[in-house]
Order: sequence, then C-alpha cells, then structure tokens
Amino acid sequence: MTDPLAAEARRLRVEEQLSVQQIRARLGIGRDRAYALLRGVPPPEWTRRPRARDATRAEAERLRAAGRSVNEIAEQLGVAKSTAYQWVRHLPLNPDEATARRRRAHSKAMTDARWGAYREARDAAQAAEHQRAAGVVGGLDERDLLVLGAAIYWCEGSKSKPWRAQDRLEFVNSDPGLLALFLRFLEVCGVDPAVPTYRVSIHESADAEAAVQWWVERLRLPPDRFRRSVLKRHNPTTVRRNTGDGYHGCLVITVPRSRALYWRIEGMIAELFRIADETRTRNDGP
Repeated sequence: MTDPLAAEARRLRVEEQLSVQQIRARLGIGRDRAYALLRGVPPPEWTRRPRARDATRAEAERLRAAGRSVNEIAEQLGVAKSTAYQWVRHLPLNPDEATARRRRAHSKAMTDARWGAYREARDAAQAAEHQRAAGVVGGLDERDLLVLGAAIYWCEGSKSKPWRAQDRLEFVNSDPGLLALFLRFLEVCGVDPAVPTYRVSIHESADAEAAVQWWVERLRLPPDRFRRSVLKRHNPTTVRRNTGDGYHGCLVITVPRSRALYWRIEGMIAELFRIADETRTRNDGP
C-alpha cells in the first residue's frame, strides 16, 4: 500500500520544486521523516549551493597552465599547499622537457646546497668512527678465528635438528667478507681450500657463469671444486634490489666428512652461551 504522505512529499519535490524545509512546513513533519520520504528523489536545481571554491580552483588551474609552481599558486590564492596540489596535480608544470630538466637540476642543486654541509659532517664522523673501531680489532690470532668462525657459522650455517642430524658443514652467504672469514676459520681448523665444494645460488635472470667466475677470483677458490649452480625461479612481479652488475648470488660452501668439526663448533658455541649466561647472572646478582 502506497503511503499517501510519501506520495505528497514526492509530488511537492518534483512538481512544485520545493526544498526540504518547505516540504516539512507544508506537511508538518520532522527533518529525518522528510529525508526518509524523499530518498532517491533528486533535489531541485535551485536548491543546490555552488561550491565556494570553484572559482578559486579554476584560477589555480589557470596559474598552473601559466607555469606557476604549487608553492606560488598556494601563496597567491591564500590556500594550503596540499589544497593547491590537489587542484592542479593532473596538470603538468611544463610540457617542455628541456625546461622540466632544468627545473629538476635547479631543485637538486638547491637541495645539495641545503644538505651539503650536514652530509660532509656526517661522512667525516662516519670515517672517524670506522677508524676508531678498526683500531679496537687489531690482529686476529688462532683463538680469535676459532671463536669468530664458530659464531658466524651458528648464525648462517646449517645446523642439526632433532629429526635430521648434521653430518657436514654447509655455510651460505652473499657477503664476500663474511665468506672470507669463514674460509680462514676452515684453514685454522685444518681444512684445505681444495677440500670443500662450492656452489652458486642465483636468480635465473642473472648470469650464473659470470657469478661463478666472480667468486673464484674474489675469494681465490679452485674453479674445479665448483658444482652446478642452483637457479632460483624469477618472479617478474617481485621488486628485487639485488640485480645488475653488483649481484653475484649466494655462495654455498660445503665441507664433506666434517661431522667432527661440526661437533667442535657445537662445543664452542655451548661454552660461549654458558659464559654469557654466567656473566649476566653474576652481574644481575644481589
């Protein structure tokens, strides 16, 4: 059954082009009731209020077309920079690419001038800290290399699991410095560089053969000990930073028949953990 009040409200809206306030006064109903009865009926054109900033926005677009920057437009029109940007972001500042390049170069020069002194001070402080830290290290004796090698293997190497005992060392990393440290650790443990096998793990989109040659030269490894590279499937939708000439994949170092050496690492790590826990307990004591 049709609500006669709703029908009359819609008639007043469509035929007589009355506003909500006028319809409420004519029918003696409240605001919420009026809006409920008029749901879906567009308001008369005369009741639509023009947006207060339409003229200002049009002026912003005109200024942009004349080559004004967002900051200049905001200042001239007295609006926020974010508002000016929203109004003109669909308009290019200058279709002339040469002019655009000059503007970008000028912007970069201004930024460099503003931050140049800070960057110089930061770089100098960084270099000084590097030099001070290098002085702390000094030399590495056999004990240092054993402890350091055991620690980095425990962080990056394959370890025994309750369901799978580890019967050989396998160390994987992409950092040539860390790999060089691990190779020195193996030498101190009596493992000749010709004993381990080496394998490159790299994305299929890279040059695997070039990567193998790079690792051979960088770490002075015997080429005949390299096994076939492992190619990781490339996903085009993944944004990877490890690309280009500086990407050489990961190097996998495997030491065959090294169960006893693995047990040796386990023993050193357990002792390091014990010392750290004992020291912490002593420092936290009463």
